[in-house]
Amino acid sequence: MKQWREETGENMNTQGKLKSYKDLLVWQKSIALVKGIYRLTRSFPPDERFGLVSQLRRAAVSVPSNIAEGQSRHTCGEFVQFLSHAEGSLAELETQILIAVDLDFCSQEEANQALAQIEELQRMLNSLRQKLATRHSPLTTRHYA
Repeated sequence: MKQWREETGENMNTQGKLKSYKDLLVWQKSIALVKGIYRLTRSFPPDERFGLVSQLRRAAVSVPSNIAEGQSRHTCGEFVQFLSHAEGSLAELETQILIAVDLDFCSQEEANQALAQIEELQRMLNSLRQKLATRHSPLTTRHYA
């Protein structure tokens, strides 16, 4: 996937608006987090398949899903609301990873990569929310007429 860069106008339509949520770097990085969580949870105990494994995977999938749904909504306020849901999912995911480490389902070293990705995504989502506060942000598609 190409990384979206606001300064070059890459992946923008003729009105200077973002073409798709898939062009958002934060969405792309959240997809990478999902893949990492799936890899991490493969080695968890089989009896956790419907427990912590399921919760970790659902929380991880929720992050890019909320970014996508929010960016596809009709108002900037809705976009910001869905970004908040994504941030909540990141906090949930972080908590579950810490629990997995405490239960010896994975090592701290294995968890550190996911925790670093979570931290980066939290910063990116905060930045995106601030960017959306400006009425003419190219991060929106149809949020402003």
